[in-house]
Amino acid sequence: MIARMVSDAAAGTESAALAGLGTLAPADAARNRSRLGVSSWALYDLANTIFSFNIISYLAPLWVLAIYARLGRSQGEANLVWGLAVGASMLLNALVSPVMGAVSDRAGVRKPFLLFFTALCIVPTALAGIVGDATGFGVLGLYFWWGLAILAIANFGYQAALIYYDSMLPEVSTPETRGRVSGIGVGLGYVGTIVGGLAVRFLTFQDGKPTVLSFVVTAVLFGLLALPIFMVIRERRGRTAHALTQVDLRGSWAQIARTARHASEFPGLLRFLVARLLYTDPINTVIQFMAVFATAAVGYSDADAQTVLILVTVVAIVMSFVWGFVVDRIGPKRTLSTVLAIWCISLVLAALTLDRTLFLLVGALAGAALGGTWVSDRVFMLRLSPPEMVGEFFGLYGLAGKFSAVTGPVIWGITLFLLEPSIGRDAYRFAVIAQLALMVAGFLVLRGVPDRPRQVAPLVPVEAAAEG
Repeated sequence: MIARMVSDAAAGTESAALAGLGTLAPADAARNRSRLGVSSWALYDLANTIFSFNIISYLAPLWVLAIYARLGRSQGEANLVWGLAVGASMLLNALVSPVMGAVSDRAGVRKPFLLFFTALCIVPTALAGIVGDATGFGVLGLYFWWGLAILAIANFGYQAALIYYDSMLPEVSTPETRGRVSGIGVGLGYVGTIVGGLAVRFLTFQDGKPTVLSFVVTAVLFGLLALPIFMVIRERRGRTAHALTQVDLRGSWAQIARTARHASEFPGLLRFLVARLLYTDPINTVIQFMAVFATAAVGYSDADAQTVLILVTVVAIVMSFVWGFVVDRIGPKRTLSTVLAIWCISLVLAALTLDRTLFLLVGALAGAALGGTWVSDRVFMLRLSPPEMVGEFFGLYGLAGKFSAVTGPVIWGITLFLLEPSIGRDAYRFAVIAQLALMVAGFLVLRGVPDRPRQVAPLVPVEAAAEG
């Protein structure tokens, strides 16, 4: 769910982008904001979460681990390879997301881009298990690397599609209902974790283990549940082809640099983004490697590891509502600090013992903290941002999350690659400690962020200042 938070479109404003593109007919606007429209939009959240849980958090890492074990290679090497694959796909997405968001703004439409990147996720997902399971040439053979590359492409498509999905929220809501509609999407996303996990378990498992069919079923479920958003939601007429010819990589990144300079004018904002980069790093890693840790380090079976992941999700769902009340009661900073402290406790426990029973407590704590992280840090970001620049600064917020999703898995993989051959499963303890260090650093940086920004005068554009 970490990629769920924001859209990374960071260049230009929507009103400027849509100039001259024609307005949405009142009947279409009403259709989009009806129960049918909202449900169709939110259902996509359920659909893509089936992919993120089944593939990124569960099937893919265990698939890589199983192939390396079958060929007599170390778990450390397997973790490194998967970490690099995920990191590469996230880095590419972080680099191009401002451009993709800008192109969508210029076109004035989201659905064509959403459809393309959704397909770029679904098709490779269906192919991944089939291609990658042919490992007769060994781990250096062509088939395994094809499978790994296909999975990286699928993850890139998933992440890219989020830009356009999140950007469609204004089409299905009003300013007064935006929070409620967004919450429906998040809630259905968590439900997707449970639906997707149980579906592949009961439909595709053999002898308690996932099969090639698990990848195919995941792709089919994603595709079927994503259909309503394309069939129901209406958009204004856009200029997609024209926008694609106006791609400006340099200009989009120049906009990011200008946004960062603007952020430095507001007390605590950049410090908060640095803290977010640090504390979401281990969270991303937990999401991607918990199944590996549960099976390779703790000793759960593949099926039991999935049960633990579902348990984490259920706790996250329940605690998300609780943390919402806590944020309203004590504020986002104190809530987020409490949540990060719980993360630290869960990571300490995971590093201290690899006991199966205690790991259930670790999973429950991680689930509670997971829900609290997204509830509190998004509100904190809103509190620190001036109202007239919320969209611009949320672009930086999203980029911080994406770059942290690059470094965390790579650090995890390198740690295990270096230590696992010599000390075995105890290497996982050190991998957890590395993530704990990042979490503590994020916690300490966050302490210096003011709970409320000081009142400052609105920024004067450079051009206006020059004219004056």
